[in-house]
Amino acid sequence: MRILVIGRGGREHAIVWALKKSPKVEKIFCAPGNAGIAQLAENVEIGEMEFARLVGFAKEQAIDLVVVGPDDPLAAGIVDEFEAAAIPVYGPRKNAAEIEGSKIFMKDLLRKYSIPTAKYETFTDYESAKAYLAQQSVPIVIKADGLAAGKGVTVCFTREEADKALEETMVSKSFGSAGDKVVIEEFLEGQEMSILAFVDGETVRAMSPAQDHKQVFDNDKGPNTGGMGTYSPLPHIDSAIIEDAIENIIKPTARAMVSEGRPFRGVLFAGLMITKDGPKTIEFNARFGDPETQVVLPRLETDLLEIFLASIDGTLAAIDIRWSDEAAVCVVLASGGYPGSYPKGFPIDGLDSVTVPGALVFHAGTALKDGQIVTNGGRVLGVVGRGAGIAEARANAYAAAAGITFEGKQNRTDIAAKALV
Repeated sequence: MRILVIGRGGREHAIVWALKKSPKVEKIFCAPGNAGIAQLAENVEIGEMEFARLVGFAKEQAIDLVVVGPDDPLAAGIVDEFEAAAIPVYGPRKNAAEIEGSKIFMKDLLRKYSIPTAKYETFTDYESAKAYLAQQSVPIVIKADGLAAGKGVTVCFTREEADKALEETMVSKSFGSAGDKVVIEEFLEGQEMSILAFVDGETVRAMSPAQDHKQVFDNDKGPNTGGMGTYSPLPHIDSAIIEDAIENIIKPTARAMVSEGRPFRGVLFAGLMITKDGPKTIEFNARFGDPETQVVLPRLETDLLEIFLASIDGTLAAIDIRWSDEAAVCVVLASGGYPGSYPKGFPIDGLDSVTVPGALVFHAGTALKDGQIVTNGGRVLGVVGRGAGIAEARANAYAAAAGITFEGKQNRTDIAAKALV
């Protein structure tokens, strides 16, 4: 089969890597891809939002399956475009992708169907939001309604932080039009957990859970990022809690989407908080997480292509999905200054000399310049270590990461540390 993967980050590199293992795959294209993906697939210089060009390319190249990675094209209806052209595509349609594209839609859906989530109110007017915020206690969470590259959520621990976050989101437009509407949400205490699931309508096949580290600095300090590292499985979280989240949050949400006339087909990603009252929903994403994908897919033993095809054929419930017992830990190497402004174009050294057994290096923000791989984004690389348990996988990830250098390189040193306590 001839596959087109859409995207340019670490998530797409991991998807391409997993698909490459399928005996059914003849050739993989990636639009636009990155320097690491180019080692496994043929990169195509078409942007993720250039729908007409992507559809045209798929027709010209007789593509058998399109796999959409990022959130923006999904929210804008790229799946609908491919379906209209009768090209098989894996991912949710525009009306289903709204579960990520609008936090207000998502929160209202959960409220309507009594699915556990934090208490909240939504606003389109700054003055009304400011008046409501003044009546709330801190900590509190301010969320831009729309897509903001994983950075539109601010956890505010003081009144001053909350006022500033609201003003920056709604008045200064720090997240652009994504901040035209906001959710002001109750702060949930507990431990975060991510569960991704292959979903086809009401059929939900949960993947092995992972845990992300959102803040840029150690000990969960500093601003939110797209994710500085992650690990899977979660040996320190009781399996009953994981099952609770699947049965009482993810499956009811899939059924709710069907009831709303928005059946979801693709990867539904639940960001959860394990509170004293049980798991509650923080967010839903309509695609593979990044960097969660980088630790989940290396543990998948079933052919990923077979899962995609089963979803499209409506036979997902019948497929046998198996997971490895080994652990995986991903450490993100980021550009200096990220998640704020940062320079690009620095040469990356050490990529060819990673000798740690089982280590994987997924490229996120890289490019090829004059034969040299250089930095080209905020999150540059995701270095994955594998092992019999979290401790071994973590040690392997950091050992592999230590040998890779570029100017301004920054990374957290405490990824997966909580799992060792």
